[in-house]
Amino acid sequence: MTAVVTRPEPVPTVPGARVIGSTVTRLALRQVRRGALIIVALVAGMSAMVAATYASTVGDALDAAALAALAENPAIRTLFGQPVALDDAGGFTVWRTGTVLSVLVGTWGLLAAIRVTRGEEDAGRWALVAAGRLPVTAIVARHVAVLTGAVLTAGVAAGAALLAVGTSPAGAVLHGVGLALVGVYFVAAGALMAQVFASRAAASGAATALLGAGLLLRMVGDGVDALGWLRWLSPFGLVTLAQPYAANRVLPLVVLTAFAVTLLVVAVLAARPRDLGGGWLAASAGRRPRLGLLGSVSGFAARRLARPLAGWAAGVGAYYLLIGVLTVSMTEFLTENARFADLAAQAGFAGLGSVEGYVAAMVTLLAIPAGVFAAVRSAAFAADEAAGRLTLLHAQPLTRTRFLLAELVVTGCGTTALLVAAGLATWAGASTVDAPLGLLAALAGTLNVLPVALLSLGAATFAVGWLPRAAAIVGALPAAGGFLLQVVADSTGAPGWVGQLSPYAHLAPVPDAAPNWTASALMVIIAGALAALGLFGYQRRDLQG
Repeated sequence: MTAVVTRPEPVPTVPGARVIGSTVTRLALRQVRRGALIIVALVAGMSAMVAATYASTVGDALDAAALAALAENPAIRTLFGQPVALDDAGGFTVWRTGTVLSVLVGTWGLLAAIRVTRGEEDAGRWALVAAGRLPVTAIVARHVAVLTGAVLTAGVAAGAALLAVGTSPAGAVLHGVGLALVGVYFVAAGALMAQVFASRAAASGAATALLGAGLLLRMVGDGVDALGWLRWLSPFGLVTLAQPYAANRVLPLVVLTAFAVTLLVVAVLAARPRDLGGGWLAASAGRRPRLGLLGSVSGFAARRLARPLAGWAAGVGAYYLLIGVLTVSMTEFLTENARFADLAAQAGFAGLGSVEGYVAAMVTLLAIPAGVFAAVRSAAFAADEAAGRLTLLHAQPLTRTRFLLAELVVTGCGTTALLVAAGLATWAGASTVDAPLGLLAALAGTLNVLPVALLSLGAATFAVGWLPRAAAIVGALPAAGGFLLQVVADSTGAPGWVGQLSPYAHLAPVPDAAPNWTASALMVIIAGALAALGLFGYQRRDLQG
């Protein structure tokens, strides 16, 4: 009898923690690379463009008297920061784009941090990874490290762009470091909120409120001399205190570095003691059920929209209340300083010498938050579908088109309500300083940008039907991308047809002039066509497709 010898099956090799960690890092990089590349390109492109066109757009228009008048005006300091070194191309670039780029980098950093941490955890995609050799703290740390590298790259790109166009090396480096540190601060803040709150929506709301508070502290500190110390409490205020191309102060950036590093450490450590899928703050499980607005698809959509709309309306309303309060100060300043009025007209903001002209110019910018709001809400619908939170609803005897149509209508109504809130806030602020601005004129100005916001809503709905993962980016293109296109076209002397591609080129300056009804109607028709294509695509594709 012959014995049969069996060879044991080979034991599979289990990857070590280092290999798993490298895989998680590559995953994090893959999740944020597209957004990071866009941010880097925008930061570098805007910095280089403004600095390179300084001589042709500003030239010798800013003499000593004009600079003194500009620095003494509290409204200018509140809106744009303290003007320093405006006789230098680099200093002018920092003053004109510094706050805008800081907000851009900070907003992307905090939202991306929440998306790749709390968002992925909510969707259940961290469960298997966290069950292995890599603890949750290491997973959070690697995602935060990738995002930190992305915002540091954006700061390096800004500094390199300013160096490339010939500005002072010290100022360029200081400005780039400041932008990078603001990004790191809000990456850390977003990651920390993702550990504190048990839902992505709550974390995003808290982090966005923190960003708004920081911006408000900077505005108050710059506008009111007696409260200038508030800037030391805000990341935006600290980068303005550094004064690139002027004093080149390092201490404010050292303070900002300490804040950012502290938040980074706390964010990583906060992930250790909590359960996967939970947070430090969680809704009470013992509260009574709230059944309001759950009787219909449209009611459910309105319920999901109510809390985000309240937050957005509070932030936008606070800003436009300030715009209304500054109406008289700004118009008087521009009337007395014709040089600045001419520069504003060259940049596409004519008529700032009158109250209605000033309001018309400022409410044009309202199309950006309104359009982004519509895009973000559409993206939230797509995210809920991808996470499986709408599966049971789709099992009901209702068509999928009805679900998306209800979301579309409710979001459109919410966007309109956001514009109305901004109009009421502008009128209220103007009334406090006895500015000659009627309620109907203020509402007409804010509602004039509704067609641009609807374009964003239509584009986002189109993306939900065909490109659900890109709903936020596609939806933001008409509002944010259109404004950027107009700025680039005006600043670089591009051919006229390039500027005409922006929807902003077809908005009349309401309430300073009558609305462009033809252009507005055409934009609404295009928005409707995009939405119809999105509904068609959504009906045909698979769930989570």
